[in-house]
Order: sequence, then structure tokens, then C-alpha cells
Amino acid sequence: MILKRKMYDKLLTLKTELNGKKAFLIEGARRIGKSTICEEFGKHEYKSYILIDFAKCPDEVKAYFVRHMNDLDTFFMLLSTYYGVKLYERDSLIIFDEVQMYPKARECIKYLVADGRYDYIETGSLISIKENVKDIVIPSEERHLSMYPLDFEEFCDALGEAQICGYICKCFADKVPLENELHYKAMLLFKQYMLVGGMPQSVIAFLESHKDFDRADMEKRDILSLYRSDIMKIDSKYRSKVLTIFDQIPGLLSQHEKRVVFHDVSAGSKADQYEETFFWLSDSMISNECFLCSDPNVGLSINENRTYVKCYLGDTGLLVSHAFDENELLEDEVYKQILGDKLNMNEGMLYENAIAQMLTANGHKLYFYTQYNVEKHRNDIEIDFLISNNSKLKYKMFPIEVKSGKRYSIESLKRFKEKYKARIGECYVIHPRNLSFKDDIVCIPPYMTICL
Repeated sequence: MILKRKMYDKLLTLKTELNGKKAFLIEGARRIGKSTICEEFGKHEYKSYILIDFAKCPDEVKAYFVRHMNDLDTFFMLLSTYYGVKLYERDSLIIFDEVQMYPKARECIKYLVADGRYDYIETGSLISIKENVKDIVIPSEERHLSMYPLDFEEFCDALGEAQICGYICKCFADKVPLENELHYKAMLLFKQYMLVGGMPQSVIAFLESHKDFDRADMEKRDILSLYRSDIMKIDSKYRSKVLTIFDQIPGLLSQHEKRVVFHDVSAGSKADQYEETFFWLSDSMISNECFLCSDPNVGLSINENRTYVKCYLGDTGLLVSHAFDENELLEDEVYKQILGDKLNMNEGMLYENAIAQMLTANGHKLYFYTQYNVEKHRNDIEIDFLISNNSKLKYKMFPIEVKSGKRYSIESLKRFKEKYKARIGECYVIHPRNLSFKDDIVCIPPYMTICL
């Protein structure tokens, strides 16, 4: 089963715009479908294609990149012969899959693009990790594209419910609630998205088993095992710290503040000791990091504080399987509780993780905000997410509070709105109910996050 992905249309548009002047570099976590989308693109948009998988590429092929960059006629002849594929000028695609496994091939992109005969797509994760860029000149002839697990719209499309997303976006634009039955349907789709997630193998298993969550769970546990295996292969200097944070993500997210308290992770630890750890998790795109913005009045990235970080898993379906073992999923009736709107604290973390995942898929870098009240000895303002319009001249920020229950307070958001009112575009509460308004704050259901 081949799932429809937005990346395909993005590649198609860029193919026309760039016309071979740059290679595409698709970055993403393992098992999100990078290789599949590239092969589908090669099959349907070119007369022929070659996929070189550097995870299992023989030394014979790797040697071509060392010996024959000064003689590209021979280089292409050898590639064509080895893979048994005829190459057609300006109508063939060459895919460098898992290019981080052989950085020399990435360096050669400069010469291959300049030659102009064929188009190139590179795929990989950990593209910026030091071990994968040392001793090579990073080519400027790359257009970087980030690919994530299926977003909510792609998930709905896979389930044959693509039309509802258009209706959701129209209601958001008109600031009106969905018709009740369609709101219920959209919420059911969102809850399935939380449980299954957007990893293609998990979604396919769910569909082929006629919506069996356990079948999807088995695929997700295989992916989590693969991630752990990847972590065990990294530099020993920070391997144990990466593994510690990876294992503790569910526990960290189940706490009230959800941010990483480093001395709780390991006695005596400080944030700067974990810098490489979070870089690895972020660069592998296993996690979505959310940093504290200390002064959102003048821009989010300018005032990010990396000593305060929340670490969300890149896919909420993976978080479900990471947080609960097989027995807990059944004994704690996790599926039943989420589908029945009976979220406790542990399941509530899934809700916020899903919003982080959807905002990231929309291209937002994640920030949060807190203000400590000395008199009260506690935070009196806590904003889960801050996003902006990225304008340098007409900067506006949009604070978002995530509420997994139907009863909640918005006092914190109101105080934030009053403090930064000149810079706020709109305030949002994401809650399980239909669209409504409270004191000029827009309260939207979670599925409308696709519109932010």
C-alpha cells in the first residue's frame, strides 16, 4: 500500500522551478517513508531512476565516487551497468538514499549538479551530526526539505476522509463551529491519529487489519527498537545521555511543567552537559524540541533559552507505544479511555505531544513561556506554545494553551495577553470541544491545529 504524501507535490513543484539546478536533500527520521516517496517520484516523473542505498551499498559502487569524479562519462556508465538501468539525459533521477552513511557521495553533488545531465535526490537523517560532515565540503547545490510522519491531513486521506479537512479549514476561516456530527467525526479521527500516529508502517498495519490498534502497536515497537539500535551506534561520549533522555521522554511529559529538569535526570547534571544529546535527538528528528522564550515581545528565536527545554517525541503514536508496554495498553484500557474522552494525566501528555507534532509539521519552531511570581512562589503565567508569523516588519505572536479536559481556566493566557497585547495576533485555546470564544480568545478543537 502506497500512502499519498504532500512531499510528492512539493518535489513536483520544485522539479519544474529548479530544473536540475539543485539536488533535493530530504531530511527526516528513520521509517517515515523517505525512500518510498523518492522511488514513487522516480517511477512516475522520470523515464528511469537509480536508487543507491548507502546503508547497504557495496564498496565497488562507493569507489566510483572516489575514482571517477573527473570522468563523469565513465562514472555514469558504471552506475548504469551495475544497476542495470539505462539513463536518459534530463529524464533520469539518481537517488542517494541514507546519504549520511557515505558523506563522500554528498560532497560529489556539487560536480554532478554542475554536469546537468540528471536530477538528484538525497535522503538521510543525522545530516548535521559532526561525524557525518567532517572531512567533506558541504555542497551549496542542495535544497533542504524536511519530511515528517504523516500529518493529520495525510492520515485522514489514508482513511478515506480527505474531504473533512477542507470543511475544517473553511470553518476555521469563517470562525464557526463544525456541525455537531462532523465535529464528533473529526474528533474520532484525531483520537485515532493520536493512537496510531503517522509512521507509514503503523498506518498501513492499522488499515490492513481493519483498524486493529494492536497491529499498529507492533509496528511502532519495531521502530522504537530500531531507534534504540541507532542510539547504541553513536559516539560513546554522549550515547548514554541520549539513551537516558530518549527513555525518559514519557516520564518528562507526564509531569505538570513537562520541561526537562536536568538534576532530576542525573544528580548534579546541568543543561550544557546535554547540549550534544538534544542536538542528536533533534537532528535525527526523533524528537521535537520546545525551548523557553524569555522575552517574546521582540521575537521568539532571538530570546530562546536552551537551558529550559521540553522534549516531545516526533510521532505521538510512537509515544503511546513508548509510554505503555503491551500489557499496560490493555490493562489500563488506554485505547478505551482516549476514544471515550476519559483522559487522565498520563494520556493528557499524548494530547499535547500531538499538538506539538502538528505545529512542527506546519513548519513552526516550538517555544513556550513561563513567568515566575516571587510573591506567590510559583509560575503565574504558563503558555504551552508560542508561534509567530515570522514577519520582520509586522511581527505578531500567537500564544497557544492546550487543554485536554473540558473544564479549565484561561487566567494564565489572559495575563499573557494583557502583558504583550501590542504584539499578539490571536490567542488560542486548543480543547476537546467545538470552536467557541472566551473573552476574545479563540477556543478550537485539536483537529483545527492544521489551520495554524
